[in-house]
Amino acid sequence: MTRYNSENRLLHGGDYNPDQWLDYPEILAKDLELMQKSKSNTFSIGMFAWSQLEPTEGDYHFEWLDKIMDDIYEMGGNVILATPSGARPAWLSKKYPEVLRTNERREKMLQGGRHNHCFSSPVFREKIGIMNRKLVERYGNHPALYMWHISNEYSGECHCEYCQENFRQWLQKKYPTLKDLNDAWWGPFWSHAYSDWSEIESPSSIGETMVHGHNLDWRRFVTDQTIDFYEHEIKDIRQLTPEIPITTNFMADTHDLIPFQSLDYGKFAKHVDVISWDCYPAWHNDWETTADLASKVGFINDQYRSIKQQPFLIMESTPSGVNWHEVNKVKRPGMHLLSSMQFIAHGSDSNLYFQWRKSRGSSEKFHGAVVDHDNSEDNRVFKEVTRVGEALENIKAVKGSYKKAKVAIIYDWENNWALNDAQGFSNASKRYPQTLQEHYRYFWNHDIAVEVITSEADFSKYELIIGPMMYLMTEDVMKRLSTYVQQGGTFVSTYITGYVNENDLTYLGGWPQPLRELFGIKVTETDTLYPKDRNAVHYADQSFEAKDYCSLFELEGAEVLGTYTEDFYAGAPAITRNQYGQGAAYFIGARTNLDFLEHFYGELAKTKDLENAWVIKGDPDVSVQSRDFEDQSYRFVMNFSEETKEIQVATAGMDLITHTAHPTTLTLAPYEVLLLAEN
Repeated sequence: MTRYNSENRLLHGGDYNPDQWLDYPEILAKDLELMQKSKSNTFSIGMFAWSQLEPTEGDYHFEWLDKIMDDIYEMGGNVILATPSGARPAWLSKKYPEVLRTNERREKMLQGGRHNHCFSSPVFREKIGIMNRKLVERYGNHPALYMWHISNEYSGECHCEYCQENFRQWLQKKYPTLKDLNDAWWGPFWSHAYSDWSEIESPSSIGETMVHGHNLDWRRFVTDQTIDFYEHEIKDIRQLTPEIPITTNFMADTHDLIPFQSLDYGKFAKHVDVISWDCYPAWHNDWETTADLASKVGFINDQYRSIKQQPFLIMESTPSGVNWHEVNKVKRPGMHLLSSMQFIAHGSDSNLYFQWRKSRGSSEKFHGAVVDHDNSEDNRVFKEVTRVGEALENIKAVKGSYKKAKVAIIYDWENNWALNDAQGFSNASKRYPQTLQEHYRYFWNHDIAVEVITSEADFSKYELIIGPMMYLMTEDVMKRLSTYVQQGGTFVSTYITGYVNENDLTYLGGWPQPLRELFGIKVTETDTLYPKDRNAVHYADQSFEAKDYCSLFELEGAEVLGTYTEDFYAGAPAITRNQYGQGAAYFIGARTNLDFLEHFYGELAKTKDLENAWVIKGDPDVSVQSRDFEDQSYRFVMNFSEETKEIQVATAGMDLITHTAHPTTLTLAPYEVLLLAEN
């Protein structure tokens, strides 16, 4: 049995960079002491250690890593061993400049930073292949080895000649002939048909950016090229240690914590054994409530759990502040335990940090860490980390459990790329990922479990599927959704759905026939409103504000649930329901505020019996999430507010974090979290 399979603890610890402290043996000794005092058990090592492992070409130094691996094992800890491709040493760039990336303006980059390497470069692939083979040969059987961590936060793209040629080869595999490519990219537009494969270049601000099929295929290629490099990295690792799981750390994007936009993680997830990701919410910010941000964290946690239908890992978080937000505010007392438990509540089997010890110099010397520059266990942050470590030990029974969900929201990376590229609607208000977060919010507010899935997922397991703004929708997805509804499912979609196919070409004849049959309507126009413009939707004897987008459509059998009240389309249908086979399809024609979504999904939740029966009287700021085994449920009750809150639940229970009994009326202090076991 591997260490991964035999480990029954939730993982606690984080990114450890002993390679920065090799001249300070007293610091390394202190680390081991503090690791044990903070109840930390797992450390990811080596992702930026290439210059210490190979300071000059062919001169390898592993003795320091040998000692670190041995020391962590002797204290009962796990090592997630990383490959160091995320930041290459200067000698490599100097001797082999081809390893450096070329930007979209065809400028060769210089040595520096990180993730500044060409995935196509034969030399870079050769050198990292040699390094990775040495790592797996030396440590593949080490008793501390828990998991392989490949590189770090893969991202970026290169436009060098190697990558241009690889892009052309990728296109030739996809399109049998140049005519097929010209047809897919609508080549006659602006005389952009190609007569030879060698004429094709990657999109560039000094060249071509207006051919949307071209842009979409480039983004697909970048994902596939990144995955191909990852597969190159793991080749020897997989062969020599097939029983050791492999991961690479995914990310989120922007302060809204939307899914990372540059790579299709739905595709990438198929190539990792366990999804891990790096989460850095801006807690205590001045533009949203704590509950607003907590809902966004919940959404993306649910996504990374759902993509592989298994628990995930938090590979990086911060014990307090970071160094790269516009304002780097520290966590208030109690928030660290609450935010850590939220990860576990949504399906993580870990809470790991970046970083274990603050760097003494350079850009991350003020990034949050378990161990501060004072090297002390007496400061507030270290004490709160220790409290989390103790809590994780107390709740280790939840490890490996999953979440039962009847509701799914579809997120599609290619749809996001295509919609962002569309030169229509309004660039400022498209906000596809944020719109999904808004639809998710009702269910988070009402403690109803959700999975965030791709359009390739098995739809049949859900009672309700929500797919807002599916601008790019293939005929296959239309068919599968129609089958899902016909067999008894409920599907909800919205404005800006069904415009283009997989090549970003519009559908001939207007709104596609399969969608017309599914929804019982024919969309004819989409009115894009200016920021100050407003309409209204009359629904359920109430008036709800409409903003940004209003779809106009003709009825073809659907039942009208709501109508517009203003402008030339006053009285026209805005919200519809269509019985289709044994199920129903709903169409929300206008973008609304949360009050409408609250009302709309509230009615659906009652109709579809989706409500959380354990919560008798809840509160939108108190999130209740469950993790389940076949015969055991664990209820996380979390107060994401600065006020004392009270909710009522169906059964009393014992809090596993504090071993305190609680009645069915639960009173939670600000930022308080409980974990109640229910048989």
